[in-house]
Amino acid sequence: MAIRTEGAVISTSTPAVELEGITKRFPGVVANRDISLSVQQGHVHAVVGENGAGKSTLMKILYGMQRPDEGEIRVNGTGVTFKSPSDAIAVGIGMVHQHFMLADNLTVLENVILGSEPRVGGIAIDFGAARRRIRQISDSYGLGVDPDAMIEDLGVGARQRVEILKVLYRGARILILDEPTAVLVPQEVDELFENLRDLVREGLTIIFISHKLDEVLSVADAVTVIRRGTTVAEVNPADVTARQLAELMVGSELPSPETRESTVTDEVALSVRDLTVRAPDGRVLIEGIGFDIHKGEVLGIAGVEGNGQAELVEAVMGMRQAEGEILLGGQDISTWTTLRRREAGIGYIPEDRHRHGLLLEAPLWENRILGHQTRRPNARGPWIDRAGARADTRRIVEQYDVRTPGIDVEAASLSGGNQQKLIVGREMSGEPVFLIASHPTRGVDVGAQAAIWDHLRAARAAGLAVLLISADLDELIGLSDTLKVILRGRLVADVDPATVTPELLGSAMTGAGEAA
Repeated sequence: MAIRTEGAVISTSTPAVELEGITKRFPGVVANRDISLSVQQGHVHAVVGENGAGKSTLMKILYGMQRPDEGEIRVNGTGVTFKSPSDAIAVGIGMVHQHFMLADNLTVLENVILGSEPRVGGIAIDFGAARRRIRQISDSYGLGVDPDAMIEDLGVGARQRVEILKVLYRGARILILDEPTAVLVPQEVDELFENLRDLVREGLTIIFISHKLDEVLSVADAVTVIRRGTTVAEVNPADVTARQLAELMVGSELPSPETRESTVTDEVALSVRDLTVRAPDGRVLIEGIGFDIHKGEVLGIAGVEGNGQAELVEAVMGMRQAEGEILLGGQDISTWTTLRRREAGIGYIPEDRHRHGLLLEAPLWENRILGHQTRRPNARGPWIDRAGARADTRRIVEQYDVRTPGIDVEAASLSGGNQQKLIVGREMSGEPVFLIASHPTRGVDVGAQAAIWDHLRAARAAGLAVLLISADLDELIGLSDTLKVILRGRLVADVDPATVTPELLGSAMTGAGEAA
């Protein structure tokens, strides 16, 4: 049994999950070393640590995706051995991954029931029963999910809610949530946390992985800190500050995105004029968008996910047809291909590094070439210059502190923060004149976040023009020289980054208030 008093849970029963002496080795690295973790029933238990500290490996072990070399797992007091995620699901463990496990070409309903299809007479799939159950779960926890929507039409936030629903559909009583707030504005975070409390009140146990330490302290009943593959502390959130927690994680205080001195010049790097994007059926996705970005300026776009940010980025990159004008350095590039725009000096940090930024099964040096395959040092004439690409990958690894055994390892073997630093290093190579940074620090720890902010600040000071899209409102406010709000495909407000608060900005993003 678990008793809640004044918002906290006091456990009087066997722990929901116990990990003892967990060790996992990979070639050239020990990912987990003698880790121990005890999660009480009816708790929200946070696990924090730098990218590369071993959190993801530990959760994959608990979810049956990997097997430990040493150690024991107990669920509700019983020792278990997982050979696959289906074994974990069978004992009531579900996981919502930071990078979603969804098929774009299927509907929400088809994704949710995949592998757990309800049958009529043991033969035909009972879609009616599945649809009713999905709607019931969605309504119960305020997920707002349409069972018949296509996954490819959903934004990142909606995909996350589908993943949560998929886990609940399978009857999970222990939920592992990996960076669940990465794409949410403050009001949505509050709603999610209320949902989590509802789940706990229903007797569920939640393991919450996050790099947002203020959120960890507000929602968690207990916090375990992992550093360099081993457990270094378990703390009561009431007894520590975010700064102290950061010091336990990385040995330093929390970084700040704040940019004090202005580097904005009079020279316009990118102009967008009356940009309109339509869906294949003619619906307007963004309409009449216009702005200038000067050299040395960061223009931030704030908006609830799904209000046209992705379409704006894809139009500027040439990935989506658009009406209107896009000028780079005064030259009209509206009809140019994506490759030609890249060759002209546009860098692109995509919002989803796995879907659009990396070839996970390719080595790091091949990932260095992506999007830059026609330019030195990756090419010599019409041929790929392997030696040049390899040498420059080593430079990026060193300059951007990409922690890896070598440049021949697959991108999939790196932690999320190190994957992101590799992409940032690649996109800032070759002296770009304009950079699109779409959620540049999503899902990375405070150490990697600080490094990426430093690189963006340095590039801005050197004259780079940056279009910044982010769900991290502190990041938007701290890094932006100019800040605009997008709502339902239109730019609806200009706000002053020097005076606006995350709460006021969040209100403007939802159309609930004025931020200026």
